[in-house]
Amino acid sequence: MTEQSTTKKFKKNKKRKSARQKDMIKWAWVLIAPTFIGLLVLNIIPVFITGVMSFQSVSTFGESLFIGFQNYIRLFQDIEFWSSLKNTLLYAFIQVPATVVIATILAVLLNSKMEGLSFYRTLYFMPMLAAPAAVAMVWRWLFNSQFGLVNQILQFFGMSGSIQWLSDPNVIIWSLIIVGIWSNIGYNMILVLAGLQEIPKTYYESATLAGANKFQQFFHISLPLLTPQLFFVVVTSLITSLQVFDLVYLMFSNTNPSLINVQTLAYMFYNESFVLGDQGYGAAIAIMLVILISILTFIQLKFQDRWVHYDI
Repeated sequence: MTEQSTTKKFKKNKKRKSARQKDMIKWAWVLIAPTFIGLLVLNIIPVFITGVMSFQSVSTFGESLFIGFQNYIRLFQDIEFWSSLKNTLLYAFIQVPATVVIATILAVLLNSKMEGLSFYRTLYFMPMLAAPAAVAMVWRWLFNSQFGLVNQILQFFGMSGSIQWLSDPNVIIWSLIIVGIWSNIGYNMILVLAGLQEIPKTYYESATLAGANKFQQFFHISLPLLTPQLFFVVVTSLITSLQVFDLVYLMFSNTNPSLINVQTLAYMFYNESFVLGDQGYGAAIAIMLVILISILTFIQLKFQDRWVHYDI
């Protein structure tokens, strides 16, 4: 074969490969287009619109006036904002660790051989399938101070009086935390359980031969190898918990005098934007919530190398 024919064949193959790559890129864009357009229209563009609106005073009739940083100055001087921020962080920093710990324990138990395993897995996952409205209504009944099941159980075990779960300023936030933990255990448990089932059984067999008990196997094998799943669970759970709105909206009446003690940033944004009609101020609250979520997520990503192990 001459050098000229070899060169022609190489160029022909290169053109064919280039055409194939272009075709693959075209189909890749076609396949991701629905998701990309959805993210653009429903997430990215609204963030920019909200950011612009946060520097404006928007009237009930939609008329806007640029006022600079006045909404943010008002925000930092607003006692209600700081109270909502405190409630949001308290809910997130208690609900997320408690949920992850309980979900991990349940996943370990359900990863063992036991009777009725499928039934228990379904039972713990069912809260994720229930509509938030149904969850809130059921827990409002359970927390009722007069005939609620929770107080009746506590009284059965000797507690005198009844706890005002939905109206006591010192208790109301804990009612929200309890419901938040109950609602999210099932989903996190399934994710951790999937991670447990990916760990090779040979590790446990070797540890058993070496004389390690179940607790030692969990802390030296299961837990280190679960860190990627636990990291994902913690990040997504924290983001979700910082945006809690539906439970607050459905469980507690807007006429409840203790609402300020359970109001979150997401609920405050809703109240200012759609109830009071101050959309510019509401947009500033939403931007502060986005900044808070971004900071906490960045911190988690920054320090993941210190405790997350991806190598098996």
